[in-house]
Amino acid sequence: MADTKADTKNELIEMITAEMKRVKDRLIEIKGQVDQTQMMVDREQTRNADIASELRTIQDNIETVPRQDIRQKYDEAIDARFRLATMRGQLEKFLAQRDNLENQQKLLSEIVRSVQGTSGIEAPSDTPVASPTQKAAINIVRIVQAQEEEKQKLARLMHDGPAQSLTNFILQTEICQRLFDRDPARAADELKNLKDTASVTFQKVRDFIFDLRPMMLDDLGVVPTVRRYIDSFKDKNDIEAKLELLGEERRLESHREVMLFRGIQELMVNARDYANATELLVRLDMASDRIKVDVEDNGRGFDAEVIFNGNDETHLEPRPQGLLTLKEKFELVGGAISVTSGEKDGTRVHLELPSSDEVL
Repeated sequence: MADTKADTKNELIEMITAEMKRVKDRLIEIKGQVDQTQMMVDREQTRNADIASELRTIQDNIETVPRQDIRQKYDEAIDARFRLATMRGQLEKFLAQRDNLENQQKLLSEIVRSVQGTSGIEAPSDTPVASPTQKAAINIVRIVQAQEEEKQKLARLMHDGPAQSLTNFILQTEICQRLFDRDPARAADELKNLKDTASVTFQKVRDFIFDLRPMMLDDLGVVPTVRRYIDSFKDKNDIEAKLELLGEERRLESHREVMLFRGIQELMVNARDYANATELLVRLDMASDRIKVDVEDNGRGFDAEVIFNGNDETHLEPRPQGLLTLKEKFELVGGAISVTSGEKDGTRVHLELPSSDEVL
């Protein structure tokens, strides 16, 4: 009965922590939108202030300023106010979404702490024990769910990143069209701003493509791809990350290179998102028939023995869940995974993968 209560309790916590991960990912996206939109609002506020100053000068010299110039400046002022109002509306929407997500995050954290502090949750006494076949089915489901969650995350990033930027492009283009005849100089400035925004969006799209499927993985192999990913990861996340390579670089079968890269990528992201690590070391050993990877971080660890040696397959955090799924993927092709972790000692994950089917 006690085991059944614990199972039900852990299932509940698993559901809550999965939702917490979704909220956290969405919060990161929204904060990026807030920063980008705030920058545009600041720029438009400066522009409105400049136009207001020009209008005051016109008012002081109303008798000498040509009527066409006055009309042109007031039209420009109307466009500027419309643009500022639109940008402020977008900013308010993003700020409201950010505040709502932060409140959800706090509430979910409180619920998890409350549930973890309970002695157990009532569950039916006749809950069946999963058979080996059922466990295998559960493993497959977990792998499929992990793949779908990754696709959903990418879809959200595309929607809230490039898709939102394209909406801003349309607005900026309309303003440029209005300014071409009345104020070519101002139209040129708007086009420059549009180009700068397009460059930022283009880089984001390239990042999405790299995350989805790095083309250099097919062209150059796993080592150059991992090296580039670590350099980019270090720059974007302010985390000291480095790569140690043992043995000579060589090509592997495509699916093995993909598994190695995705495994390293997932372990690094988990160390960033769940362990708050400030240092990461990736050691890639290509010297033997079994490719070996060690990913070490100095962040908050967990009880690895319970995760991999216990009978309970529901866990309290997404990070151990991801490790269990990674273990299942590697074991399907003759690989292996081991984890050494502690609350204060960081985490070391060791991956092994046969270099070919002959060494299985």
